[in-house]
Amino acid sequence: MRKNSNNIGQAIILAAGEGQRLSPLTASCPKVMLPLGGKPILQHVIEALVQNGIRRLLIVVGYHREQIQDYFGSGNDFGAEIRYVIQERQLGTAHALKQAQDLAEERFIILSGDNIVSSEAIRDLLDMDELAVLGKKVIDKNMLGRGLVQIKEGKVHQITEDILPSTEGLINTGIYVMDREIFNYIGTELDLPRVITGMIEQGKIVSCRETTNRWFDVIHHPDLLSLNNIVLQDLTASLGGVIETCNAIKGKVSIGKGTTIRANCYIIGPVSIGDNCEIGPDVCILPSTSIGNNTVIAPFTILKNSLIFNNVNIGYNSTVEDSIISSGTIIRGHFTAYSGRTTRYIEGLGQKEIEMGAVIGNDCMIEDGINIRPGVSVGNCSSIKAVKIINENIPDGSIVI
Repeated sequence: MRKNSNNIGQAIILAAGEGQRLSPLTASCPKVMLPLGGKPILQHVIEALVQNGIRRLLIVVGYHREQIQDYFGSGNDFGAEIRYVIQERQLGTAHALKQAQDLAEERFIILSGDNIVSSEAIRDLLDMDELAVLGKKVIDKNMLGRGLVQIKEGKVHQITEDILPSTEGLINTGIYVMDREIFNYIGTELDLPRVITGMIEQGKIVSCRETTNRWFDVIHHPDLLSLNNIVLQDLTASLGGVIETCNAIKGKVSIGKGTTIRANCYIIGPVSIGDNCEIGPDVCILPSTSIGNNTVIAPFTILKNSLIFNNVNIGYNSTVEDSIISSGTIIRGHFTAYSGRTTRYIEGLGQKEIEMGAVIGNDCMIEDGINIRPGVSVGNCSSIKAVKIINENIPDGSIVI
């Protein structure tokens, strides 16, 4: 555990939102609880804070808050002391912060619970004595979505909120070091960038620190796959459960307790497999795949660069590439979700060509012989009868016969 030079011991984590752009995955699960590398996004944030000696965490919760509170509890299991405040209506980041006013300490760090941030990136900001914003250099236009930090005479001039076409400047990561005075400026304002810009306009000095360390926003489905790959690079190999003979397991592979890997499986890391799973025999799991708890992968199935949530059952002789399959979904045999290039509308970026397989929501029932075309989403609680090619998105609760 590192000691931060500013002696900031409290973080306020904004974790009340839904994450509508990740639908159908967030219909019954808050965005911060979506799994990456075998852990909820929010757990990655908490671990990065604790590694910097920040253990007192105040988490603003709202949408499906019971899932967050049940999982993290008091924080003891994560080396933290967690308290919760509730944002009943998700009106904006400043409104969320305002809910924490009574429990906020004199100085604190503010950050979102739905971004992937490294402990090194957080440390970059903690090295500063003044009020500060963490910025990240714009690498390409696909990163634009949070607005830019505009610098004037070495200090923050304003934080724009619009998505800009320019690639000049620093992205606002939404990570700030502030003090209690910020609550005097919130008023009826709903969004933090406007509050901080207002503080600057009234004479407050806010600095900006650029980080070259890991920070990524999770906005759209392809982000989940690319970030799952990134966090899996830090995976610690651990072979729990029962591994039968004649298996080939190479690279960083984590296998949870109670999991059985049947004979003749081929697993190439980085791969994360949760607890109490049944894999194989004769299953091929290729790099950058995460499998949740209590999941069954039937024989002769191939998984590649995919996110499989908890309590999923994938039938025999199936192929899943660059895909996301949410909790409770049952897929019968001869299922295919191949990856391919497709054009999708992405909010803020317009029509964009992506490479993606399928996105399947919670508690779906998919019968034998289904082929889902690249980029297609299947809504929650949908049922697809046997032998179909699915070419277009399916809304929640649909029955395809």
